[in-house]
Amino acid sequence: MLMKYLIVFFVSMVPLIELRGAIPIAVGMGLPKLTSFIIAIIANMLPVPIIYLFARGVLVWGKNKPYIGPFFTWCLQKGKKAGKKLKAKAGRGLYWALFLFVGIPLPGTGAWTGTLAASILKLDFKKTVIAVMCGVLFAGCIMMIASFGVFDLLLG
Repeated sequence: MLMKYLIVFFVSMVPLIELRGAIPIAVGMGLPKLTSFIIAIIANMLPVPIIYLFARGVLVWGKNKPYIGPFFTWCLQKGKKAGKKLKAKAGRGLYWALFLFVGIPLPGTGAWTGTLAASILKLDFKKTVIAVMCGVLFAGCIMMIASFGVFDLLLG
């Protein structure tokens, strides 16, 4: 049983898969709903402060290095371009946009991508973590409903 929970935990920490993949895996393994949900949420949120605090610095450091430089430069340019576009469209609702970006479980969106974008944009740390956390909770709820169904969640 512990091994199954560890699988859910570590899958939730994998970029691009995150809890969007971990919750269906928990369902497939027959794990209890609430426990699986909590483990997936915690594991998905653990990397967020680390990503925010260090991702931009690592990308800036690596942009002039051989082999990795072009990719790191591309990531920085892509992040800045997307960030400016998001800022222009979202305006004062930037953190709501971040919440929705993380919370709607689509491929390429999630805590890792949202936090990386916030780091590149130099958004406020506390507001970013709150927006991402709320987005992860929202995505977790959507995935629980999609995986179990509404009636199965409500009735047991």
